[in-house]
Amino acid sequence: MNQTLAPPRRMLGRLRPPSDRSITVRAALLGALADGETRVRHPLDSDDAQAAMHCARALGAAVEFGEELVITGRGLRGLHAPAVPLHCDSSGTTMRLLAGLVAGLGFDCVIDGSPQLRRRPMRRISEPLTQMGARIGDVNGCAPLTLRAAALRGIDYSLPVASAQVKSAILLAGLNATGQTTTREPAPTRDHTERMLRAMGVDARTQGNTTTLTPPAALHAISLTAPGDFSSAAFFIVAGLLHPRADITLLDVGINPTRTGLLDALRMMGAAIAVENLSDEGGEPVAALRIQSTGLRGIEIAGDLTARMIDELPVLAVAATQARGVTVVRDAQELRVKESNRLEGLVAELRKLGAQIEATPDGFVVEGPTPLRGANVDGLGDHRMAMSLAAAALVATGETTLLGAECVAKTYPEFFADLERLMER
Repeated sequence: MNQTLAPPRRMLGRLRPPSDRSITVRAALLGALADGETRVRHPLDSDDAQAAMHCARALGAAVEFGEELVITGRGLRGLHAPAVPLHCDSSGTTMRLLAGLVAGLGFDCVIDGSPQLRRRPMRRISEPLTQMGARIGDVNGCAPLTLRAAALRGIDYSLPVASAQVKSAILLAGLNATGQTTTREPAPTRDHTERMLRAMGVDARTQGNTTTLTPPAALHAISLTAPGDFSSAAFFIVAGLLHPRADITLLDVGINPTRTGLLDALRMMGAAIAVENLSDEGGEPVAALRIQSTGLRGIEIAGDLTARMIDELPVLAVAATQARGVTVVRDAQELRVKESNRLEGLVAELRKLGAQIEATPDGFVVEGPTPLRGANVDGLGDHRMAMSLAAAALVATGETTLLGAECVAKTYPEFFADLERLMER
């Protein structure tokens, strides 16, 4: 599917972005291990979320999806071996968390995914899990993963690269290990797993970038409302800042500080973003965000801030094309091993629109402001790339055609419909 976009006269209105993917996926998987019914109001309906639900069902949990997601768990050690390989579609989050979850459950299984997911590195989880006693086979460090029944022991593990997925896989394996499991991160990453585990009664204590989990006797079912996904809101935030006539309010957005590095970076660039109606939902901070047209300035980003906005760096690059001066992003090597090589793809596709952007070994440099012009661009099968390019199209002269736009369904099936709601012709 191709999508043609052109700058609107104004961007105006209120919108609730889709519910948080990270929380919906974790609720489906952890709910399968819990005693009783875990209920999620406003769950995300997307390819990734459905993949997690499919795997939970295949392991023996009862999963009902509608206005609420209801997972009837089988207890910490009550899941059973699946009859067929667990298929994660293109969801790296599901595959990596699932590997940790099943590694110590005492049965054999195979975890597989789409051709795209089979290209993503999995040794970063199989190595620490193997140190815990897991028996995992892979194909040159990639899926499919073959897990054999094994008894696990807790470890103290320092992650070589900051990764919430790797950290989560280790902690989930620790649920069925003997002794405590500790993870140490070089930089903070999203902490939804730790928050949800604590809500389910698990002793998972975090101090700085270190989390220590004590194996529980059981996980307790919980009820929560999934907040709006900040990563999905990011595209509207940048589009609203860059468009010369914009006033957008995004409702019920999760603003967990481990997720909002983009918000911090954009404010450093001078963005007008107001946080309103702050509340708490299931241990997660939630607020409305009001975004108004703003002139931005270039900045330098590195270290912890890069780690906290790794998924939003493509849309930050779009913002940087319209910022005054040079924007430099460092410590972003992880972009090369996402759904696509986001670093090289980002540079190639933004250049088609006229952006002055160069890749570096660990990031990119953008010089702005640069007038963008409509062109044919390719989403490269990567949902975040496609939505970032859509945001760029709203400030490019003429029409932009986005090839392969259907990939947004991975996390945001209604993206283009919601975008149209905010565009006044």
